[in-house]
Amino acid sequence: MTLQQALGKAIRMRRLEAELSQEQLAERCDVERAYISNIERAKRQPSFNTLMLIAAALEVPLSELIRDAEQRAGTGRE
Repeated sequence: MTLQQALGKAIRMRRLEAELSQEQLAERCDVERAYISNIERAKRQPSFNTLMLIAAALEVPLSELIRDAEQRAGTGRE
């Protein structure tokens, strides 16, 4: 799994844990729902600013999302 795929899965997992739809997350980030879907499916690479918005909307530190993605991709340093 690539880091981009792992990041998408980490965002999806956090979104589901927060009981948010893609549309709700998109509204909180002021982006299109399709863009969130594309990020979660690793079809688009979000900018740093967008990642910051997503993390804030999910109420998790960005570093936690990155750590989740690194662990999923097997690139994290323990």
